[in-house]
Amino acid sequence: MHPLQEHHQLLTRRQLFSRAGTGIGAAALASLLNPELLAAPSPAKGRAGVLSALHFAPKAKRVIYLVMSGGPSHIDLFDYKPALQKLNGTELPASIRMGQRITGMTSGQKSFPCAAPIFKFAQHGQCGAWVSELLPHTATIVDDIAICKTLNTEAINHDPAITFLQTGAQQPGRPSLGAWLSYGLGSDNDDLPCFIVMISQGSGNKTDQPIFSRLWGSGFLPSEHQGVRFRSGGDPVLYLSNPPGVEAASRRAMLDGVSQLNELAAKESLDPEINTRIAQYEMAFRMQTSVPGLTDLSDEPQRIIDMYGIDDSGVDGGYARNCLLARRMAERGVRFIQLMHRGWDQHGSLPAQIRGQCKDVDQPTAALVKDLKERGLLDDTLVIWGGEFGRTVYSQGALTKDNYGRDHHGRCFTMWAAGGGFKPGITYGETDDYCYNIVQDPVPVHDWNATILRCLGIEHKRLTFRFQGRDFRLTDIHGNVVAGLMG
Repeated sequence: MHPLQEHHQLLTRRQLFSRAGTGIGAAALASLLNPELLAAPSPAKGRAGVLSALHFAPKAKRVIYLVMSGGPSHIDLFDYKPALQKLNGTELPASIRMGQRITGMTSGQKSFPCAAPIFKFAQHGQCGAWVSELLPHTATIVDDIAICKTLNTEAINHDPAITFLQTGAQQPGRPSLGAWLSYGLGSDNDDLPCFIVMISQGSGNKTDQPIFSRLWGSGFLPSEHQGVRFRSGGDPVLYLSNPPGVEAASRRAMLDGVSQLNELAAKESLDPEINTRIAQYEMAFRMQTSVPGLTDLSDEPQRIIDMYGIDDSGVDGGYARNCLLARRMAERGVRFIQLMHRGWDQHGSLPAQIRGQCKDVDQPTAALVKDLKERGLLDDTLVIWGGEFGRTVYSQGALTKDNYGRDHHGRCFTMWAAGGGFKPGITYGETDDYCYNIVQDPVPVHDWNATILRCLGIEHKRLTFRFQGRDFRLTDIHGNVVAGLMG
């Protein structure tokens, strides 16, 4: 317990009345001089963050983070290397690998044959960006996105890698990016959470690694900043609907009673988490009205439904619908929207699996960017696409003419961003002919996160939280803004 909290709890009854008495006169005088001084404040829209003023003029107000969980193959999607065709089947040179630590899934292989992608690449847009035939819809928005081919991470396994991407640390327990933004910037909507998460299961690896709730957790920040997961079926949020026989008025009366009890407990213990609980109960009550309207797509024109490729088959695991919901959330002022699409962990049968994954996400992702742009929302909405790492140029397991697998690869991988301060129509960074090492403009994950925060008007070194005697931040003691990615 904080020493000041403990001191206040140890006040005697005599001391309490003595100190309170000295303040009553001043309060009475103040109320006579200004009758409105003690009036309840008028309700404000949203919730203010800890930052009283932004450090820079912001380009983005909100973020839509499209997390491709499992590690998409940059080699087969964005990082075009024509020289690989001649290297197909040849052994990866030791001078390229340079003793890199690899996972236990391929460390026992006696051979590391290079696997050139079997998919065709072409240049698109005025910027001439190279994109695989697997992403024909994404190819139509290349002039609106910044493709970064030189992300890199030290993590070689899924859990530490995606934890690092989302929280800035490989070990669990740190706040996620969305939680940091909720803490720093607050919310622009009274009736919806500041940070919302949606998950879809892709057409790729059906036995994919799990996705843990700590990836949208608040860590040591107050729990009000954690993400709220929306489900794809049934009630979007569990236990949000009233049970049978419970009217809205009864629910309101119950919450009022619980709130009074919580307020008494908060005064006694001075625990800030109790105030968080009160606020979350009130938010849940308001969400009973706001969420059904948000998730009801009946007011969307058929043109929009078709543009996103939404159908009732569930083939894409709900990703297309989640993309449209993300746009609706952005319109309503949700600060951070995180979509997680599983199935990109393609250690074997990559050609077949990646086709399904790309079909899941290509059309809805491009539609989201186009839709935001048409509505004038792309300029102040930052859309990010990518996974926790890339894939190896060498084949995991046997390499055949039309089949191969790829292991995890963190030395270089591709992500892209659109709107919200990122420079449109560029390809940033260069890798070697093996898509294995970075030869120009590396972008560590901490630099990527620092750049995201800068687009939102935040100096990454100045958004901190003191915990256990130390000031923590998303980028830890690292991070440099990548000016070349910003418009």
